[in-house]
Amino acid sequence: MNFADKTAVIWDLDGTLTDPADGITRSVQAALAHFGLSAPREELLSFIGPPLADSFREKFRFSPEQCAEAITHYREYFRRRGMWENKVYPGIPELLGRVKEAGKRNFLASSKPEVFCRQILEHFSILSPFDLAAGSDLEGLRAGKSAVLRYLLEQSGADPQHAVMIGDRKYDVLGAAEFSIPCIGVLWGYGSREELENAGAAAVASTPAELAELLFHSQSSRCR
Repeated sequence: MNFADKTAVIWDLDGTLTDPADGITRSVQAALAHFGLSAPREELLSFIGPPLADSFREKFRFSPEQCAEAITHYREYFRRRGMWENKVYPGIPELLGRVKEAGKRNFLASSKPEVFCRQILEHFSILSPFDLAAGSDLEGLRAGKSAVLRYLLEQSGADPQHAVMIGDRKYDVLGAAEFSIPCIGVLWGYGSREELENAGAAAVASTPAELAELLFHSQSSRCR
């Protein structure tokens, strides 16, 4: 597939632009402590990517009421500290700038609440390359990747036929597929090559440099 003619580049946030592992896992641990529970960091990395309610339900068998309570305590820590226990992956700011300089548009589509997305992008000085940053809402009505992408496409007017998704988890691939948008999976985040390929990623990039090659120069086979 040739990605060089795609004029809209839609980015995931966690595990794609930034490494949020410390902040997310510590926020989950703070929420679990409210219930008298605990879990090591490594077991909580699966929280990076999917909506929080889904993760609390699947990992800890929480009821809908417990999920809502857990999210409240998660966000208390996340607002105070977890949001900043994060770092931008090397090469990402330069790549975002290059996309914009090439006349393409950068968009964000994250399952994280939009208000947090914008604060994180601004804090790490990577908000300005984006034409629009879309995320979930705090009420959980726009939570999954497909819901966020639908909202993004409606708000931006971007044509799915001229778009490509960039993400590190199967949720990015599957969400984009609902709009016939190809997804390039990236391996510096929290999804494996197997996960991304099984979900149907159109290509896989190991580094931001490889991703740049796909976006600007080469026709690609399904994966690298």
